[in-house]
Amino acid sequence: MLGGMVDLLLPRSCAVCEHSVDAGDSSLVCGRCWARAHELPHPRCDRCGHPQTRPKCSWCEQLPPFIRAARSAYWIPGGSAAAIVHALKYGGWHGVADGMASRMARLSWPADVVAERSMVVPTPLAPARERERGFNQSALLARALARRWGVPFVSDCVVRARATATQTRLTPEERRGNVSGAFRAAQNARARLQGAHVVLVDDVITTGATLSECATTLFESGARIISIVTFGRAPAAGDRAH
Repeated sequence: MLGGMVDLLLPRSCAVCEHSVDAGDSSLVCGRCWARAHELPHPRCDRCGHPQTRPKCSWCEQLPPFIRAARSAYWIPGGSAAAIVHALKYGGWHGVADGMASRMARLSWPADVVAERSMVVPTPLAPARERERGFNQSALLARALARRWGVPFVSDCVVRARATATQTRLTPEERRGNVSGAFRAAQNARARLQGAHVVLVDDVITTGATLSECATTLFESGARIISIVTFGRAPAAGDRAH
């Protein structure tokens, strides 16, 4: 009764579309907005999780050999997924991360990844950008995901060595150059990373340049293998939207 009275007197609005959230729905994003987000279609590559449109997966070729698997839940841009990310990063809706992580946690993985994953690590922001934003959206996602998986959340084993320019308007080659040397292992991180299967988390992956560079730092610092999971993924030319 108390919950019903609160919903009546203080109706909640969706963080994305600002329409009223259905009574009894505890999510900050309404069901209609989640339904409008475009999931990556099947079939998907067993390693990189990218929709298979050719016999040979060209997306896998962009990943270093020590990346075991990569997964993403939704296309960005596409449907409402980009607006959900925007609500988290720029709208101040930190609680949206929980619903995003819930859907990331449902993604299927090779059996060895599920058996071996030993820590969940967020992609770090540059200190100045994190101070400006007040939080790291990847850390919010990683913490919520680690809780669902029952795997340790570790946020201090890799840091940004330098700030980088925005990747938005750069070519794939320029993106790789922009993030080269952008990460370094934190002090005393090697002992924790030694032999670990690390799951690296970010909100969106485009060409994979940033995540590959961060994964390289983890690998060179002792991690045995790295897997990647993001909420969104940018489609490549020729990809199917549905």
